Amino acid sequence: MQILRDVDMLRDAVAALRGEGGHVAMVPTMGALHAGHMALVTEAQRRATRVVASIFVNPTQFGPNEDLSAYPRREAEDAALLREAGVDILWAPSAEVMYPAGFATSIRVSGLSEELDGAHRPGHFDGVATVVAKLFGQVRPDIACFGEKDYQQLAIIRRLVADLDLGVEIVGVPTVRDPDGLALSSRNAYLAPDERARALTLPQALYRTARGLLSGADIGPALAQAVAAIRAGGFESVDYVELRDAATMKRIDSLEGPARLLAAARIGRTRLIDNIAVNP
Repeated sequence: MQILRDVDMLRDAVAALRGEGGHVAMVPTMGALHAGHMALVTEAQRRATRVVASIFVNPTQFGPNEDLSAYPRREAEDAALLREAGVDILWAPSAEVMYPAGFATSIRVSGLSEELDGAHRPGHFDGVATVVAKLFGQVRPDIACFGEKDYQQLAIIRRLVADLDLGVEIVGVPTVRDPDGLALSSRNAYLAPDERARALTLPQALYRTARGLLSGADIGPALAQAVAAIRAGGFESVDYVELRDAATMKRIDSLEGPARLLAAARIGRTRLIDNIAVNP
């Protein structure tokens, strides 16, 4: 596996992979890799002959009061995992390479970027859209794999690619969970043992709510009960629990087709997000 930090060297290396034939898939990450990330690598390898993974902790998607400096960084361990998995290239640029002096461009996917997580993390998705557009311009993959745990992000990236005619097939990979049901996340490392136990309230509330909705429960009261259950389970606050159309991400008031139940809540100093499919 090649570990590259220079854009010209990256493009030469990707061109060499293409010269051998087949397709190139990309797995963009911010590092601190876990089984969820490795599931993306596995799916990328299933769909393409060559895989490029990236590790870049993107400063533009962190707000002023968020955890950029504390975000876990362990490139050596992550690189070992990717090498063992058979990844061809690890693209690990510095902030100076991604955002050189004079960098002045930002991309916004209007509408959805201001809702749900976007309402609670202003500017976050502008940073995501900008860095993903840059990564796609640098690697020029045929396919890119993203986890469904960040379902709003996945929807925004799909819109970005469609609107800008980027020609990248975006693949959503199902959320990977611990055996007890908690969605894998790099931020789980922030949880104290007692918080980790209480964090199970979040997926449990979502699954219970989904069962109720599929049995005909009214959406408004069901979502309110989910919020109450998450708070009662030990979360200090709940940013949102909402039901959205799975394809358009529009808010719905009746369950007539595939939907997504999404939530974000804070426990201790950690903000967790989760979502599950609700398919009648």
